[in-house]
Amino acid sequence: MLVENYPFIKTHPADIARPYLPITIINPENQKEINVYALIDTGADECALPASFAPPLGHDLQSGSQKKISTGNGLTIAYGHTICIKAFGFLTENVLIDFMPNLHIPLLGVRSFLNNFTLKIDYPNRVFSII
Repeated sequence: MLVENYPFIKTHPADIARPYLPITIINPENQKEINVYALIDTGADECALPASFAPPLGHDLQSGSQKKISTGNGLTIAYGHTICIKAFGFLTENVLIDFMPNLHIPLLGVRSFLNNFTLKIDYPNRVFSII
């Protein structure tokens, strides 16, 4: 089990509590890493990271594989770079993740992360479990 009954978190005092998971994002080429909270997003096909995460990880944002993607805010450009995601002892191996200029929070989507687990979200009690 990755985590059981993990509490929802407010990232800003005026926000509602949401299912955020603490993760470490690692560049496998240079081992640079960032510790952040990422939103569990069952509506996202892929994981995505804010473009501002690229430089601290040692990635040149615009040198990544470029593609246009459709989001809830319309079409945007994303730049793909290889990273690893570590959470509570689980580690993804070198996955291609989209870095997006208009994104402000990291998103954990289905194909690159959530498809490895059974997810239970308990909204009334504001907790989630990943098995």
